[in-house]
Amino acid sequence: MALIGPLVAFIVFAFVLPLGTMLFYAINNPEVRNALPRTLEVLKSWDGASDPPAAAYEALVADIKSNGRPNVLAEAGRRLNYEITGFRSLLAKTVRSTRNAEVPAAQQYLVGIDEQWNNPSYWRAIQRNGSPLTAFYLLSAVDLRPGDDGGVKLAPPEERLFLSTLVRTLTISAFVTIICVMLAYPIANAVVAVGGRFSAVMLACVLLPFWTSLLVRTSAWIVILQKEGIVNRALQAVGFTSAPLELVFNRTGLYIAMVHILLPFMVLPLISVMKGISPSYVRASSSLGAGPVTTFLRVYLPLTLPGVGAGCLLTFIIAAGYYVTPTLVGGASDQMLSYFVAFYANTTINWGMSAALGVLLLSCILALYVIVGRVVGIGRIVGME
Repeated sequence: MALIGPLVAFIVFAFVLPLGTMLFYAINNPEVRNALPRTLEVLKSWDGASDPPAAAYEALVADIKSNGRPNVLAEAGRRLNYEITGFRSLLAKTVRSTRNAEVPAAQQYLVGIDEQWNNPSYWRAIQRNGSPLTAFYLLSAVDLRPGDDGGVKLAPPEERLFLSTLVRTLTISAFVTIICVMLAYPIANAVVAVGGRFSAVMLACVLLPFWTSLLVRTSAWIVILQKEGIVNRALQAVGFTSAPLELVFNRTGLYIAMVHILLPFMVLPLISVMKGISPSYVRASSSLGAGPVTTFLRVYLPLTLPGVGAGCLLTFIIAAGYYVTPTLVGGASDQMLSYFVAFYANTTINWGMSAALGVLLLSCILALYVIVGRVVGIGRIVGME
C-alpha cells in the first residue's frame, strides 16, 4: 500500500476529481435558486397551467430589491436565457427599472415594464429551476428540451446541433481508426519480422511524430497540403492533375493529418503483441497444410487481436477528443464535439453545457469500451489472459 499510495493519490487528484467535477457541473443548477429564493417559494404551489399568482410578482420584486449583488441576478438571467431566448434581456430590463423604484402594485408594474411577464411560460422556466439539480444540460446535449407539461420534447430544428455533431465525431474517429489499422498492421509486422538495425530505424520513423509539437505537426500539414504546397506541386509535375486539388480545410486534409498524428498509437500496441507471437505457430500451421491466407486468418490474426483492440481503443478515444487538428485543418462542417466543449468552456463560460457534452462523449467512449471488451476481451487487451 505504501508503494502504490502515491500512484493512487495521483489518479484521484488528476483523474477522478476532475471527472467528478465535470459530471457535477452537468447537473448543477444554483443560479436561479441563489437569485430568486422568494419567487421560487411562492411558485412551489403553482400548478403551472393557470395565470401566475399575484404573490409571485410581489416576491420577484422583493428578490430584485433585496439582492445587493447584480452579478447574481445576471447569472440567473443567463441561465434562464438558455431555456427562453430573450429572458436575460427581460430580467436585466426589469432589474434596472425596479431596483430603486417605488412599486405599489407589483403585477401591474412588471407587466408595464414588459408584457412578457403575463406569459406563464416565463414563470414556468423560473419554477423549473427551483431544484438544485437539473437535467437541462444533459437533455440539450442530445437536442432535447424540458416541456412545459413536465415531459421532454425535441429542440426546435434550428437548435438541433449536437446529435449531428456527435455522429460526425464518431464517424471521423471510426474512419481514422480503420485507416490507422490498415496502415499500422503491415508496418508493425515489418518492424517485428525484419529485426536488427533496420527495424530500429523503422520504429524511429514511426515514433518521429511524438518528438514534434502537435501544433507544429498540424501547421506543417496546412503548408504541405495547400494549393501551392508540396503535394499539389508534385501531382501537377507528374501530370496527375492539371489544377491544384482541395486537400486542406476539408475532410480529406483532416483524415491525412489525424492519421499521421495517431498512427503511432496503433503501431506500438501491435508491435508489443506481435513480438510475443512465436514463429513456430505459423510454421506449424503450414506443416499441417494450411496456406498463407488460412494461416493468417485462423492463426496469426486471432493472436494479434489484443493488439488490434488496444490500438483501436487508444486511437479512437484520442481521435474523438481531438480539438486542435480539426479546428486548424478541417472545414467549417468538420468540427467535432470537442470544439463545442471548448467553445462553451472558454467563450460563453457555460460550464454546464460544456460538462454535459463531455459526459455525452464519455458515455460513447464507455459504450465503445464495453463493445470491444465483448468482442476481444478486456483481459486479453490488458494482458491478463
